[in-house]
Amino acid sequence: MNTTTDNSMRANIFAAGAVLWRPVGGTDDIEIAVVHRPRYDDWSMPKGKLDPGETAVAAAVREIEEETGFASTLGRYLGKVTYPVVGHRKLKRVDYWSARCGDGRFVPNHEVDELRWLRPRDAFAQLSYPMDCTVLRRFLAQPADTDTVLIVRHAKAGSRKKYRGDDADRPLDPKGREQADALVAQLGAFGADTVVSADRVRCIRTVEPFAQSRGITVDVDPALSEEAFAADPDRTRARILEIAKADGTPAVSSQGKVIPDLIRWWADRDGVRLPAARNRKASMWVLSLRDGRLVAADHIDSPLPASRP
Repeated sequence: MNTTTDNSMRANIFAAGAVLWRPVGGTDDIEIAVVHRPRYDDWSMPKGKLDPGETAVAAAVREIEEETGFASTLGRYLGKVTYPVVGHRKLKRVDYWSARCGDGRFVPNHEVDELRWLRPRDAFAQLSYPMDCTVLRRFLAQPADTDTVLIVRHAKAGSRKKYRGDDADRPLDPKGREQADALVAQLGAFGADTVVSADRVRCIRTVEPFAQSRGITVDVDPALSEEAFAADPDRTRARILEIAKADGTPAVSSQGKVIPDLIRWWADRDGVRLPAARNRKASMWVLSLRDGRLVAADHIDSPLPASRP
């Protein structure tokens, strides 16, 4: 099975998966989950097609659990592969993430009848397809065990010009509330367990549904607002680094005139190349750090399912 980058063909089948890994002992050694699919008699990494109305992030977590029996926490985005599928005129696209293994137990099922935990060198030899080896190499290009920081731009909140009250109190509009609800699953997929927000109602409301779903509070911090950043960018930068050093996986809600400059500064400081990003409302950066240093930055354009052809 060969990957392709033929721009004359557009994917019409969409799937998601992951390199599911677990630590071995107290070292940096890891094992990779490789699954056997009896229908195809092949060995691959956990993956599967998106359900209608499902995002790739949600599909990756679901497919991991359905095929392996294990819960997981997503980390770095490992890119996509596309390939022609027999019987289809277009392409199948699979988006992959790194995923740390959580609780669970493998039970053979109709999709997967065997799971093997292998060291990376042995996983390369076991995998049936070159594209899976490509994804595994992307995974191994950075440390497996990283810390995650999630930075979210607030969801849609109508027009600043049309809002008659104090702009700090401008609430989310109906689309924004839909985006905030969708962020519950997305933030959860990456293991968020603390929430910090700029002191703007629209920022707080963007992450409030997630906080409520986990029974935690939103820590409101004025240093994350546009006004604070414009007045003293070093203070905002210092604050985000402080948040990143704390235990857990923080979800940080801020504004459009803060996030792009903040991410660019951080990436420049640590030598990370950023992907293209449109900085849309409710978009999210997934930042991966090792020993306090940024090693990868991934961008998710929307928490809502994409419209498909």
